[in-house]
Amino acid sequence: MGSKSFGNLLDLASGDLLDIPQTPRALPRVMTVPGIISDVDGYGVSDGDSDGISLPGRERKIIVANFLPLNGKKDSETGTWKFSLDNDSPLLHVKDGFSPETEVIYVGSLKTDVDASEQDEISQTLFEEFNCVPTFLPQDVHKKFYLGFCKQQLWPLFHYMLPMCPDHGERFDRGLWQAYVSANKIFADKVMGVINLEEDYIWIHDYHLMVLPTFLRRRFHRVKLGFFLHSPFPSSEIYRTLPVREELLRGLLNCDLIGFHTFDYARHFLSCCCRMLGLEYESKRGHIALDYLGRTVFLKILPIGIHMGRLESVLNLPATAEKLKEIQEKYRGKKVILGVDDMDIFKGLSLKILAFEHLLQQYPTMLGKIVLIQIVNPARGSGKDVQEAKKETYYTVERINERYGSPGYEPVVLIDRPVPRFEKSAYYAMAECCIVNAVRDGMNLVPYKYTVCRQGTPNMDKSLGVSDDFPRTSTLVLSEFIGCSPSLSGAIRVNPWDVDAVADSMYSAITMSDFEKQLRHKKHYHYISTHDVAYWSRSFSQDLERASRDHYSKRCWGVGWGLSFRLVALSPNFRRLSIEQAVTAYRRSSKRAIFLDYDGTLVPETSIVKDPSAEVMSALKALCSDPNNTIFIVSGRGKVSLSEWLAPCENLGIAAEHGYFTRWNKSSEWETSGLSDDLEWKKIVEPIMRLYTETTDGSNIEAKESALVWHHQDADPDFGSCQAKELLDHLETVLVNEPVVVNRGHQIVEVKPQGVSKGLVTGKVLSRMVEEGKAPDFVVCIGDDRSDEEMFESITTTLSAQSSSMSTEIFACTVGRKPSKAKYFLDEVSDVVKLLQGLANTSSPKPRYTSHLRVSFESVV
Repeated sequence: MGSKSFGNLLDLASGDLLDIPQTPRALPRVMTVPGIISDVDGYGVSDGDSDGISLPGRERKIIVANFLPLNGKKDSETGTWKFSLDNDSPLLHVKDGFSPETEVIYVGSLKTDVDASEQDEISQTLFEEFNCVPTFLPQDVHKKFYLGFCKQQLWPLFHYMLPMCPDHGERFDRGLWQAYVSANKIFADKVMGVINLEEDYIWIHDYHLMVLPTFLRRRFHRVKLGFFLHSPFPSSEIYRTLPVREELLRGLLNCDLIGFHTFDYARHFLSCCCRMLGLEYESKRGHIALDYLGRTVFLKILPIGIHMGRLESVLNLPATAEKLKEIQEKYRGKKVILGVDDMDIFKGLSLKILAFEHLLQQYPTMLGKIVLIQIVNPARGSGKDVQEAKKETYYTVERINERYGSPGYEPVVLIDRPVPRFEKSAYYAMAECCIVNAVRDGMNLVPYKYTVCRQGTPNMDKSLGVSDDFPRTSTLVLSEFIGCSPSLSGAIRVNPWDVDAVADSMYSAITMSDFEKQLRHKKHYHYISTHDVAYWSRSFSQDLERASRDHYSKRCWGVGWGLSFRLVALSPNFRRLSIEQAVTAYRRSSKRAIFLDYDGTLVPETSIVKDPSAEVMSALKALCSDPNNTIFIVSGRGKVSLSEWLAPCENLGIAAEHGYFTRWNKSSEWETSGLSDDLEWKKIVEPIMRLYTETTDGSNIEAKESALVWHHQDADPDFGSCQAKELLDHLETVLVNEPVVVNRGHQIVEVKPQGVSKGLVTGKVLSRMVEEGKAPDFVVCIGDDRSDEEMFESITTTLSAQSSSMSTEIFACTVGRKPSKAKYFLDEVSDVVKLLQGLANTSSPKPRYTSHLRVSFESVV
């Protein structure tokens, strides 16, 4: 179904809502072989088998971000544009992690407006000179997209700010959301204009482009796609308040690899996938992975680093050394605590300054000896909240300086102006301590830069007259709510809301012994220097290559409209079962075996009424009346329920509780599998399960004659999964010497006798038919869950092991498109019913005699 939030993205992007130009075709396409240009025109939806617009060439990386790593300026006199690389942009530094042969193409917006008449010419110039593809968003779209949806809605929400009232955050605005989608569509068009499918890896950056993967995956099913989120990802309780939550979540899941700075952010993302989409994750050889409709979506957790060479080159500038000497002289005899933050409500500026005031109150001896220098970077957004934060910061600083200042001494120095890199680096190198007190921040590289600047360089030491063996020290006070905090284990971590504790931490940092400062600095510098931006880029690139390896080993289908689009990836031989094909094979066969699961196959899992429908019963009765048919219901349900529901079918075989109990027809006796009649282990298992039920709201115990099952489908998804894992470990430990197996299935933990399985049932039935000279030449087996996979495998194994030369047509079929050992699939229960009706209509109406099948299961073991 189409999404309420504009399901059909192509209609949205080309409709009357916003006037958005198509990608200029003057943009040069990529020549992969001399004289041959790969043609990627056309924006229709791919059918999954026609992705192959590819020619051999060298590996390329397409980096997509909101802004290009370029600076541009138009000469007011000559009217000519001058562009240069932004050497401070992390996007420019990521290529250091790639091999020298890798070609890197950047797609993004310019930071300045360009007239429409100049866009084609500038596109050509930027591509030829910088390998950059500008997006040129219309001014109205860009404003609503970036300053609107990104900065007023996504960014606050991702930093845990809910719009509780009009004065506290901006309410969701569907017009801004539509602009966000439209902008992502323009980015997608630009990427499609340069992509070469087999050679290119696409790496998308940050929350501005979270639905871009959906556009690209819709067009190219086998595109190699990575995404890195540079902001926090909020807890599910926060994220789920977003009206377009599923559209953004599915956008990320259309990638092959999703990167986060910390495990906390990844954990929140996984919790949203579990609670909203019912997905489960696991660790595959150290990598966290989600199974999403047959595709494996990997998660990567690695904080970004800094460019060591770039920072050290700034430290080596004569201007840096001169500035450092100047500020050292200015603050001689004083200990300097440094803060460098953007002006926004999440950086905790006022809390930091209040904590410093508390330090002066608690330790009056520090008056005149300690200074807080706060450098304020320009705000990245605009709005009432930024102005309020600025007003509060200025007011607090003025009040503290008036109360604690004196002639020649200003306790808090606020530097609110653009500060050149060399000057900022000089402050880093001089400060005794650096504090980052943000209440929520994605990563924050200030502590990294501070540590490297405190280490200095040989050239800088020479300029300052410092010896090479001069001990290096640094101390960090870091909020526990910022992304870099986990990687800097030598820092003093604080709760920014606890002003008293922050004050004490700052005091500890500046009064710490030099030896301890050296140890902490050495530990931090080693980590930062070995985990730079090149390491981060190289690691992500390698994982993206690994995550994309099996793209051509599976067959793909696109499912869903617009932003609900997702890709189903399955085995090349896995296809929909044709009812006509099955009926034709059934008609020409002479001996047939049909095995059917119950829940999810004959009756929908979501149905409250578990009795079979009249259509199912009619088809089963007709099939059972044919003397050439052997029909079995193989289910995990108990024998009493199955007997009651299926009573009208006289000649129907039933295998209950996964085959522990079996009955060949209604007039025969129930027989046990004969594997183990010892059920004393239940006395051990039941009290343990009861304990977990009492402590897990929404869980319950299902008691079968041969098994006990603990269900947690109605419990909190995260807590239920955690309890299930603990219960599994607990039961495996206490039952190690018992003749049982403990299995963890979908929202269940089950304990049952060893050797009992649906596969054993099908194997015995087929073996018996072969022994009596009635080997089937037609077999249908249909199921929907993990336990049914045992049936699919058993049928092939059993029939291939028989000496009969007769060929058997096997239709092993799972319900729903998903990875399976079956060769065929049907979409839903209604399709299974249609198949059974088709077979039933072809069956012979002759009466059936089944005395030859009234044998005990013990005789076929």
